[in-house]
Amino acid sequence: MHDTAPPRFSARDLSRIALGAALLAVCSWLSIPLAVPFTLQTFAVCLLAVLLGPRRGLQCLLVYLLLGAAGLPVFSGFKGGLGVLLGATGGYLAGFAPTVLILGFAAERFPGRTAALALAAALGIALCYVCGTAWFMLVYARGGEAISLWGALKLCVLPFLPPDALKAALALWLARRLSPLLRQGHSRKG
Repeated sequence: MHDTAPPRFSARDLSRIALGAALLAVCSWLSIPLAVPFTLQTFAVCLLAVLLGPRRGLQCLLVYLLLGAAGLPVFSGFKGGLGVLLGATGGYLAGFAPTVLILGFAAERFPGRTAALALAAALGIALCYVCGTAWFMLVYARGGEAISLWGALKLCVLPFLPPDALKAALALWLARRLSPLLRQGHSRKG
């Protein structure tokens, strides 16, 4: 007997996941050199969450993290390897998962509703900060030094609030313009 269940991933799904992982890598390489350098990872995470939804968006993120864990230089500063994931900023990379899930679910549930998507983006990014800051403090303490919560927030969160808000807003704006094109391309398959 042949299994007639549809494939779990269509060629379109696989290509979107691969392109999403590539977008994450490129956006992690693009750095805005200020006192604290900023990458465009948050922009890519928010954009992919809205365009692809929670499931495919999370799959993009997992592919990206697995490529980095395998040593490919997909992380900020053209770095790769488990050391980056287990290092001081690894919690922020893992913290992108709640951002993708929350914003992706909101995009599915409230398509085109800017206020709901903005709130979901803020909540997702806040959870990313929580995961990342907790991990940062743990890694910092393992190095023999302790850092206060306020010290970690001043170093790892406060400088990033305005740029991350701007990146999320830009991602929501761009997603609103790209979503009809993706739906149109999806309806033409065949």
